[in-house]
Parts: sequence; C-alpha cells; structure tokens
Amino acid sequence: MQLKGKTLFITGASRGIGHAIAVRAARDGANVVIAAKTEKEHPKLPGTIYSAAKDVEEAGGKALPVVCDIRSEEQVIAAVEKAVGTFGGIDICINNASALNLVGTEALEMKRYDLMHGINARGTFMVSKYCLPFLKNAENPHILNISPPLNMNAKWFAGHVAYTMAKYGMSMCTLGMAEEFRNLGIAVNSLWPETAIATAAVKNLLGGDEAIKGSRDPAIMADAAVQILARSSRACTGNFFIDVEVLEDSGISDFSKYAIEPGHKLVRDFFLDDWCSSKTPAAGNKK
Repeated sequence: MQLKGKTLFITGASRGIGHAIAVRAARDGANVVIAAKTEKEHPKLPGTIYSAAKDVEEAGGKALPVVCDIRSEEQVIAAVEKAVGTFGGIDICINNASALNLVGTEALEMKRYDLMHGINARGTFMVSKYCLPFLKNAENPHILNISPPLNMNAKWFAGHVAYTMAKYGMSMCTLGMAEEFRNLGIAVNSLWPETAIATAAVKNLLGGDEAIKGSRDPAIMADAAVQILARSSRACTGNFFIDVEVLEDSGISDFSKYAIEPGHKLVRDFFLDDWCSSKTPAAGNKK
C-alpha cells in the first residue's frame, strides 16, 4: 500500500499506460485525477475518463475524472484547481499524455507537428508548472514523465525527426527540472518501456495485431512506476528508468506474466540501443 492516501494527477489516464498506472495506484488506496480529453468512446480508442474512473474506484481508490486538453492553459489550471479542491493537494504528477506520428519531414503536416509538440513537450512542461506549487507542500513529491532516455544516435531521428524532438522535449523536462527542483525535494524522473507496450497506439499505428503480439501488458509500466514513486524524492531524481530494470532492482526476475503472447519475440522499443544504458543517471544526479 505504498501510495495509500496519495493524490496522483495523471494525464492521458483514460487508456493505455496512464490507465494502468491509475488502476495500480488505486489498488494501494490512492486518489487519482484522470486528466484526459476523452468523454465519449472512440471507435478505435476504447476508454473514457468516466470508464477509467469506474476502474479506479473498483480497484479501491478514489477517482476524479476531469476533461482536460493539456494544450490548453485554462483547462490545465482548472483541472489542477479541481484536483486540489477535491483531494486537498497533489503528491504526484505523471505526464503520460503523448501524441505519435512517425512521418518524415516532407510528408508531415505542420498541424501534426504542432499537435505532438503541444502535447508532448509543452504539455509536460505546463502540467508540471501548474502542479509545482502543490508538490512543494507534499511529503514525498514526484514528477514522473513517460519518456525515453536522451539517446543522440541519429537513427532515432532520421525517420521521424518531429516525433523524436517532441518526445525528447519531455525528457529534457526531466533533465532540467530534476536539477531545478532538487533543493525543493521534488523528484523528477522518466520511465520508458524496454519493449513495445500493448496500447491502442501500437495497434493502430505500429503494426496491428502482430505488433501487439510482440508487446508487453501496460501493467509492467504501472508496477515499475509504483516502485519509483515509493522511493525518497530527495534521493531518487534525474533518472531515465527502464521498466524491467526498475523491477529487477526490486527483486523481480520473471517478466513472463506481462507477455501478451508468451513465447512470441518481443519488439524492442524506440530510442533504446546497445550503448544506451538507463542505469546511468543524468549528470550530477543519483538514484
């Protein structure tokens, strides 16, 4: 029950990894603010803020579904104020909401570029900014960004430079804010999966059912997130964690339960290659 009584503000929590973290935190007895855009079911994107809230409550937590487009400053401010008004504060901010478009420079429409940067980089910065005054008052405050290690291998830029720039914008928030907030005792870390995760985005954009077969369940990210969030915020900041390494550090060695199709070859996630070690924390920071 490591998160019992804690209030988590999670963006994009209506489905996928954000939803999995919300439900996992709820099993500890947490309060979960589900900040996302989806009020009504989408034919290709199952899940709404209300269905997610129901799942949180059934898992043992308290839920607050809030319609929030994190590109809108007014909506973010209102969502944070509603969270504080309902639960009395914010202990943890999880920047999970993200937009994906794997298109090259010439083919990418600028509105798609703006969407990715507005959600991934700007949204992460803005949600963190407006949660900050309340995180300052929390006992063990954390910001966790669902973003990758900053890997400067050119191959991760070549096919989709706009997406990589936007996603690395989230990771640069981790790098910079960890140092900026160090003396405040607010931890800022990133968490990224070793393999593809079975989400609607993977199915719809990265290969359909075959891609799902080579993926792991979002629960692996949720379990890893809880392990990070339970650590001391003053001792654990500025890291780019990988899910399996976090769980290995906690004594877990068998990941077969997370496989969507046991025995199927797993698909390694973007931005990870042989030289990129997530166990090396950002310069000057410690686990």
